Order: sequence, then C-alpha cells, then structure tokens
Amino acid sequence: MTDTAAIEESYAACRVIAHRHGKTYATAARLLPAEGRRHVHAVYAFCRVADDIVDDLHDQLPAERAATLQAFGDRFRVDLAAGSSSDPVLGAVVHTVLTTGIDPTCFDRFLHSMAMDLTTSTYATWADLLGYMDGSAAVIGEMMLPVLQPKNPAAFDPARQLGIAFQLTNFLRDIGDDLERGRVYVPQEDLDRFGADPWSREVTPAWRELMRFEIARNRGIYAAADAGIPMLPPRSARCVAAARVLYSRILDRIEAADYDVFTSRARVPSSEKAWTALRMLVGPAPGGGSTA
Repeated sequence: MTDTAAIEESYAACRVIAHRHGKTYATAARLLPAEGRRHVHAVYAFCRVADDIVDDLHDQLPAERAATLQAFGDRFRVDLAAGSSSDPVLGAVVHTVLTTGIDPTCFDRFLHSMAMDLTTSTYATWADLLGYMDGSAAVIGEMMLPVLQPKNPAAFDPARQLGIAFQLTNFLRDIGDDLERGRVYVPQEDLDRFGADPWSREVTPAWRELMRFEIARNRGIYAAADAGIPMLPPRSARCVAAARVLYSRILDRIEAADYDVFTSRARVPSSEKAWTALRMLVGPAPGGGSTA
C-alpha cells in the first residue's frame, strides 16, 4: 500500500468516526470543500479517540486509562515528528496538522484536559470550569481556524468562544449521562446559589432557575462567538453558522422539556439538521449579527 493510499484510508476511518459520533459536526462539515471537510473529520476523530479512552475503557482502572491516554499522545508526538503515522486514525491527523499548520501544542492542551477527567469530577467555580474548557473546548476552535482559513486574525477569540459554547451546550444536555460517570460540569457555586441538586435527578423550581441561568450564559457565549463568522470565507462561514444554529437549538429542546435533562437527551432531528445545512448552502453567506 502506498503512503497516499494509507493516508486516504486513514481519512476514511476518521470520516466514519465523525459521522457515527458527531452527526451535527459532520452535517455542518458537508458545507466545506472536500479538503477542509476531511481535516475536520481528522481533528474530530483525534478528539473522539482520546475522549473514548477516558470514558469508555470500563475494563481499565483510572491509572490504566491515564497510561493509555499518555501512550496515545506520545504516539501522536513521535509520528508527527516523523512526518507520518501508520496508526489508522493518526495517519490522517498527522497529515492534517502538517498540511494546515495547526499548532501541535493544541493537542497537548486537549489531552491535558482529557486527563483531568480521570481525577476531577466537580468544579468549584465558573473560572475553574473555564480552565478545563480552555483545553477541552476553546482549543478546538483554535485547531479549526487553520482549516477554516479566516480572513481576519481577530477571528481567534470568537473561535475559542464558539468552542466553549458548544461544550457548555453538551454539558447542559448531558448532565444526566455525566452523573453516571460521577461527574458534574456545572459549577458548584451555581448549584449553591440556586439550591439545586443534580444528584436528586428531580426537576424542581430551583433546578429550573439554575438551568435558566446556565442557558442564558450559554447563549451569551454564542452571541460573542457570532462576531467571528463574517471573518470567514463564505463556505467556512456557512459551515460554522450551520453548526452554531444546530447546536444552539439543543438549548431550545432543553427548555421545551421543562429542563429535564435526566430522563431523556435533547436532540435536534436529522431532518432539521439536513434542512438547516441546505438553507445555509443555497442562501447568502452569513454576515454580521446572530445567525440563529
């Protein structure tokens, strides 16, 4: 098998991972040119593999999962220095980093936050949670910028904000699932402020007030991120705007469910995802202001 064939096979494997586990991102990525689309798949696959090491290797103790995660990161660094990888996923990731110029330290920061999940289950303050999300979410926005090719370097901070907004939406949607892993990604100071207890798994008046507060915060971060969309080339702007619209609609679903994130998972239907992507494709490239 030639090196080119091996790389293409690796990108195909990354595409499968992205379509299986990141349907919203995969839908939005369809709006990119083929080259950009496969780079998105590669970055997503790297992050997914690392996340699965932390969350899904139930037959390993935390220390063993930490060692597996470390080995994954070490393999990436060695292969990146060598300029290629025979790993089914890392082959594409290394090629993407070298092709697009993504800062390799972004991957180190991401892996550091993933390792935190093995030792940290709660966050006392919003600032503490932001520290975790710098490596688990904001850094994803940084990774994506060389792929999206912004016209203005000022797109850097909005890209970070959008990464945080996406992950905070995940945190609010997945509160029930995260409890099963013994984790709470809602600041303890907020739980104390509203007198809310996620462990009771009850939608009380206090819980509703807490969730209204967190959703309003989340929407404020989306609004801050919107400033970066007009700084992108048209196809990149359409991709990012589609992901932003679809992900923020999860918040609408949480509200429609009366803030019950314990008995079901808020989802945006596949038909709505497809329609949103089509509307972005045939309409004018998103400009200033909110894209929701």
